[in-house]
Amino acid sequence: MRYADAVTSFTSYLDRVRRLSPATVRAYRSDLADLGAVVEDADLREIDLEMLRDWLWRATQRGDARSTLARRAAAARSFFGWAHESDLIAVDPSLRLVTPKRAKTLPVVASKEGMRELLDQHRAAAAEGDPITLRDHAMLEALYGSGMRVSELCGIDIDDVDMHRRTVRVLGKGAKERVVPFGAPAAEAIGAYLTRGRPALITRAENATPALFLGARGSRIGSRTVYALVARVLGPVVGADHVGPHALRHSAATHLLDGGADLRAVQEILGHASLGTTQIYTHVSAERLLAGYRLAHPRA
Repeated sequence: MRYADAVTSFTSYLDRVRRLSPATVRAYRSDLADLGAVVEDADLREIDLEMLRDWLWRATQRGDARSTLARRAAAARSFFGWAHESDLIAVDPSLRLVTPKRAKTLPVVASKEGMRELLDQHRAAAAEGDPITLRDHAMLEALYGSGMRVSELCGIDIDDVDMHRRTVRVLGKGAKERVVPFGAPAAEAIGAYLTRGRPALITRAENATPALFLGARGSRIGSRTVYALVARVLGPVVGADHVGPHALRHSAATHLLDGGADLRAVQEILGHASLGTTQIYTHVSAERLLAGYRLAHPRA
């Protein structure tokens, strides 16, 4: 099989069998297209370890970050592993492919005080009754109050929210459904939005939609709108120019653990498949503990 045909089959497998998100499938397709620029449309059986090493060497020469190299190598290993299991190749050339380890970086996390001030400001602004301001306040409270992903927030329908139990049903990665709790401030903000904000926005829609959060034209809100909102309001709080909704997820997880939440419980709330993914937030808490120690202890 030719390389291009194999990539098409592989990405179809990721989408239909493994049910990865469209964004993840696009990332695989992009990384494998980068490899295709080197191997061109060679027969899959002709691609060997040296060709893969040459591909990564070229990426290094053009200045790609270590994280990019590691991600692309992982994509290649997944692809050739699939090809070997599918009997398209006799030997997997990626087994001995070595890449630099990713640099360990801690996620951007807002302080509890910073989040309190930010959300208090938006609650005060929402009290004036503007539909967009009511919606924005509700989205910020929902993201921080539940730790959900931006894609999960955008996919929520009205029927997914249980205001009595203060829980919301979301569809996470791999089309896995889970129910996550949210607190009283988020419930108050969502209730105000449903009463005074959403009815005004839905009148602008061309067609009825069950979506909870609506854009300015009355249709289901898109992730770009949420990204723009978070970047605008959270950036000054954390002192970062490029910050997105995931920073609210990071902050929620860190504050839960700081408050004594069980690591397994946080894993369930966030929808992590692996506990190891959740454990990075214990590192964030430890870093804060050490920072406080160094600042305050006379023998630090």
